[in-house]
Amino acid sequence: MLSTVKSYGLTGIDGYLVKCEIDINQGLPGYDIVGLVGTAIKESKERVRSAIKNSALKYPIVKVTINLAPADTKKEGPVYDLPIALGILGATEQVNLNNLKEYIIFGELGLDGGVRKINGVLPILISARLDGYKKVIIPKENCNEASFIEGMEIYGVESLNQAVKFLNNEEEIKPVDHSNYADISRKKKKTMDFKYVRGQSQARRALEIAAAGGHNVLMIGPPGSGKTMLAKCFPSILPELTFEEALEVTKIHSIAGVLDSKEGIVSSRPIRSPHHTATLLALTGGGRNASPGEISLAHTGVLFLDEMPEYSRNTLETLRQPLEDGVITISRVENTIEYPANFTLIASMNPCPCGHYGSFDKECKCTPQAIHKYLNRLSGPLMDRIDMHIEVDSVTYDELRSDETSEASADIKLRVDKARQIQLDRYKDNGIFSNAKMNDQDIKKYCKISHESDKMLRYAFEKLNLSARGYTRILRVARTIADLDGVEDITDDHIMEAISYRSLDNKYWS
Repeated sequence: MLSTVKSYGLTGIDGYLVKCEIDINQGLPGYDIVGLVGTAIKESKERVRSAIKNSALKYPIVKVTINLAPADTKKEGPVYDLPIALGILGATEQVNLNNLKEYIIFGELGLDGGVRKINGVLPILISARLDGYKKVIIPKENCNEASFIEGMEIYGVESLNQAVKFLNNEEEIKPVDHSNYADISRKKKKTMDFKYVRGQSQARRALEIAAAGGHNVLMIGPPGSGKTMLAKCFPSILPELTFEEALEVTKIHSIAGVLDSKEGIVSSRPIRSPHHTATLLALTGGGRNASPGEISLAHTGVLFLDEMPEYSRNTLETLRQPLEDGVITISRVENTIEYPANFTLIASMNPCPCGHYGSFDKECKCTPQAIHKYLNRLSGPLMDRIDMHIEVDSVTYDELRSDETSEASADIKLRVDKARQIQLDRYKDNGIFSNAKMNDQDIKKYCKISHESDKMLRYAFEKLNLSARGYTRILRVARTIADLDGVEDITDDHIMEAISYRSLDNKYWS
């Protein structure tokens, strides 16, 4: 007898329909599975057999043939254990076949018949809903994640036995209640506050501009000057994550297996800070299954690279595509996957190996050759893609001992939110959400400058040896500064301040 169970697979962050066809025939006992399957699926034979037997159900002592269609698409993971087991039980008339056809089913089985959580539930459900499917059976542990999907009846099961009884109308399972994202997003996660930062007024101002326009920042300064603390405070002034953004980033975290199953959704902007020993694959993603890496996990949030020159040259150069395009493409022999990677880069570095080159109060002990070699670990094309370069010098003793508190993150965030709302209204028909993503056409339309500003920018272009990319980044930053001031026109002061955030090239890399 033949039975068919509908399930889903994943390619990148998109799901596709997989039909599990199970054929039961008389003959020598055997178990064959075809359809371009991975090792985890081939091993499902023992999991499925033990789960059926330990659930007090009958495993057929006959020839069992399983096909996962489409046969020309590579399939990985234990996601098909539950549909295969239910398909076998359906083919042996232990499960109501008519009910079985109504559901999309996926889940991993334990040897005791328990149903375990899987990765990638959210993108699977979103794709299934777009394809018109309304009823789904999933592992109970994935229900929190699934509760944010509207328009579907989602049933969570804890065991194979429970799934069988549900499909045979012997046990009632209530569909998953829908969760309200607004309730989740109100729960604020603790972050460091700018009010505890001593001094560093220029760095604070630059990070406010970066948050308002989505610009990338490189902080250069000696050890102990507060670069890491500033970076840790940066998330506290970022705009709240919208529901659409939350779904997109949750899909990536779900596929990578790093999603908090209790919360079920990523409700705040992700902050990823990989160590400088991180490998190329860890940062970009990849491996046999082309899994997302740190670059994609930081999507809609912040990627913080502390001591940037300590990362390997090859690793850093992979940042060039996502910084420019907002995506990372992973090419492997079996497939090519494109993951979203629209993040804000916050990087820090010392100006030399000892860290005191250019310091006003400490002497540098490095040779010119050592300084040159250290600084040139960052290539010109990569530096060109970082909008703002700021200098963070040592904090004085009087600043540390001062009882005067700096401006709090909440107050800064109010200005950032107003500037972001201006940008959302401006680009509502353009498909972008911040000034940092303006293309050449947008720059011509929204970054018009006066004759005096043009002369100033021309002088900076020639004096600082700026590239075309550097020129456009100055205009984008100037547009953000104008938005923070709440004005429509970019003034000379806005251009001058934007130019100042590109002048360190001339000091350190000239």
